Amino acid sequence: MQTAALETMEQGGPDRGELDRLLGRTALGDQEAFGELYRRTKGAVYGLTLSLLKNAHDAQEVTQDTFVRIWEAAGSYRSQGSPMAWVLTIARNLANMRLRQSQRVGELTDEEWDAIPADAPAVTAEDRLALQNALSTLAGEERQIVLLHAASGLKHREIAQLLELPLSTVLSKYHRALKKLRSQLEGGAVQ
Repeated sequence: MQTAALETMEQGGPDRGELDRLLGRTALGDQEAFGELYRRTKGAVYGLTLSLLKNAHDAQEVTQDTFVRIWEAAGSYRSQGSPMAWVLTIARNLANMRLRQSQRVGELTDEEWDAIPADAPAVTAEDRLALQNALSTLAGEERQIVLLHAASGLKHREIAQLLELPLSTVLSKYHRALKKLRSQLEGGAVQ
């Protein structure tokens, strides 16, 4: 059952073509398209901002600010790369600005973990708790890389670009993190 949660994390995210289309319609002022874009990407945006800010209130504010910025800047989006990477880059930049302003550091509380949207219906509450416990054993960058890949379906090269890390580092940290997660979820010792 707990390995089902890990498998859910390894699956892809929102369809790129659909996100491209939604961004194009948002640029034209289509509020319904913007609402759908929000629905499909809010979990990934909130997950990223929470992992960076480590504060639920700040993450919620930055998530809201991200979507305001997306609404305003949708006309500047060019359908060349990953639309999710474009969205998450806006979120990351706003979160980094907030970090520079507040300089907050700390661990996520249970309440903050619970605030992360659980859009995957295959993940039960028990699986979610086990996954949260396992994720909490990961180092900060490892956790970010796994969450970005799982929550948004970003490819490793996109994560490397987003986090400004070499691709080899992202791949290494991702595989090490998955090994730790599998070991933790299967009841083994985490190395």
